[in-house]
Amino acid sequence: MDNAVDASNLAAAGADLSIPGLFMQADIVVKLVIVALLFASIWVWAIVFEKVSSIRKASKAADAFEDKFWSGGSLDDLFDQEGAKPTNPMAAVFGAAMGEWRRSARAAGADLAHSMVGDRIERAMNVTIQREMDRMERWMIFLASVGSSATFVGLFGTVWGIMHTFTAISAAHNTSLATVGPGIAEALFATAIGLIAAIPATLAYNALGTSLSRFNGRLEAFANEFGAILSRQTEERS
Repeated sequence: MDNAVDASNLAAAGADLSIPGLFMQADIVVKLVIVALLFASIWVWAIVFEKVSSIRKASKAADAFEDKFWSGGSLDDLFDQEGAKPTNPMAAVFGAAMGEWRRSARAAGADLAHSMVGDRIERAMNVTIQREMDRMERWMIFLASVGSSATFVGLFGTVWGIMHTFTAISAAHNTSLATVGPGIAEALFATAIGLIAAIPATLAYNALGTSLSRFNGRLEAFANEFGAILSRQTEERS
């Protein structure tokens, strides 16, 4: 009977079809779905702003580091300035390679031209690239999850709200548009919020994923070039 009374009152008094009104009149399950989706949407935008900022910062730092690297200065001096305590991913890759090369050079009787030295340097750079990219890609899985599931979560809220509305209508024995419309609007509100969360998350995931892949390729290209430079220097010393 409570559902019947609610439906009758809604039709008689005139439903509030504003966004706050739709939320306040919705079933508790629909409210929980909407709140969860709104929280996810806010978190998505926070991640987007953080990722855009961090990628831009890493790219600018990489530009500055490459300018120093290709300026013709001493690699040892550059390591002491940038590589020992790296503040950006490219400097970390450089520092990992130079650190391994220096340790091999200090080893008694070590043959720097030996293939094992080159392999260790390459592994050190690859591990550093993976670690730096893992750090930069943090929360990307959340964007993917919201993009793929938020619409379905909103649809669940819609289905639940429609079921609740039809139950109330059946109990009230009133199928007029004034009775049906507000309940359907409340239910569809959940789907709308789901789309609001899912669309930006999907677009951001694709855009940020492309930028991160491009930056990863840049690190790998630098690692290959630096590895070749160290290989030539070890051959000259041997």
